[in-house]
Amino acid sequence: MSDIALYLGICMAGYVAAIPLRKVKDRLKWIGLAQTLSVLILVFTMGLRIGANDEIVKNLGSYGLYALVITVFTLAGSLICVFFVRKALKMDRYGLVNTDAAAETNKEHEENKEQAKGKIDTMTLLIVCCVAAGILCGYFVCKNLFTFDVFNAAAGTAITIELCVLLVFVGLDLGLEGQVFANFKKVGIKIVAIPIAIAIGTLAGGAAAGLFLPIPLNESVAVSAGLAWYSMGSAILLDAGLVSAGAISFMHNVMRELCAIIFIPIVAKKLGYVEALALPASPAMDVCLPLVERSTSGTVAVYSFISGFVLSMAVPFLVPLFI
Repeated sequence: MSDIALYLGICMAGYVAAIPLRKVKDRLKWIGLAQTLSVLILVFTMGLRIGANDEIVKNLGSYGLYALVITVFTLAGSLICVFFVRKALKMDRYGLVNTDAAAETNKEHEENKEQAKGKIDTMTLLIVCCVAAGILCGYFVCKNLFTFDVFNAAAGTAITIELCVLLVFVGLDLGLEGQVFANFKKVGIKIVAIPIAIAIGTLAGGAAAGLFLPIPLNESVAVSAGLAWYSMGSAILLDAGLVSAGAISFMHNVMRELCAIIFIPIVAKKLGYVEALALPASPAMDVCLPLVERSTSGTVAVYSFISGFVLSMAVPFLVPLFI
């Protein structure tokens, strides 16, 4: 809860600070570049942390395969459910309610998409390269220079700091856009339907994956119920004495977070802004929030934070439920 309060406070501070800067918005285009660099530094640090973890590296065989299968099914289930919920909420592919104002905004999105054609794919490639470089560096360098506990703690602190910097830029972007809360009011409390759809799609995907894996069905669903919060989901399973499920959970949640980082720009471009929220689940409110904001819009970034918050609160209840 303290982390949630910290991230929300920093984002709001950036939003408030941006309000008097709207008059000089054209002079602040460097914020986009700074945010991009911050995202790349963050995913590189995440790669370092993964590569330095012997548990992940040693179990990339059978456990890794099980985790991958669950990841594929949960992502597919989430995407399908969010697509139908977006239609039910009468949102367009940009996360806006279909009004005359929304139509004008859509026109601007289409124009910007044409002007920025190819940039999203370049960003995705950069993210993949940074993650891969981080994993290799963590495995071949950091693991040999530091004990895992020391390095893991340092990397965790670094990620927190990098997230805070990123969220300052996110808040500034939201504040400069100026239409976030107006758009949110058009949808209202119904926006909670999005995280509910993500949770249902994720659990259904976990159940479907369990039909093909040599692990108990309830454990497969419990693994998926971690909703990409790898520290919480795996910890609950390990505490319950389910060592194998705990290891699979950790790898699955890491895989889902990495898949989200890689595919958010692609899904936002090809399927829709709201559908992009189906990928990260709980990290939509922190690690993946800057990337969501960069790949979609300020309005969808607000939806992303709300979705990640609701799903994070659900993890401690859903995982024990299926154990």
